[in-house]
Amino acid sequence: VQLVESGGGLVQPGGSLRLSCVASGFTFSRYIMMWYRQAPGKERELVARIATTGRVTNYADSVKGRFTISRDNAKNTVYLQMNSLKPEDTAVYYCAAGTTWVAYDYWGQGTQVTVSS
Repeated sequence: VQLVESGGGLVQPGGSLRLSCVASGFTFSRYIMMWYRQAPGKERELVARIATTGRVTNYADSVKGRFTISRDNAKNTVYLQMNSLKPEDTAVYYCAAGTTWVAYDYWGQGTQVTVSS
């Protein structure tokens, strides 16, 4: 099983980034996909979740209206479009997969997002 994130980097406040996570080794379309983040010295935070069909999504209050999670089951890929980025969005972002809404079975290696001028 592999979850490989990409798309992180350095961006100025107000800018945008699109993260991607490509999955392999399991039946992607049967798993709920999630994006977590963890900043230095802070607890891990669940940022967004998307159901297997993509019809249901859920966001942390801190990113609601700015971030959008989506998935392409044909490409085994989940995305996180991040707009209006703020310095407090700086963190390592991780992709995860689970069969329930509240727990994950698989975890990626993470991609760094830094929002700074």
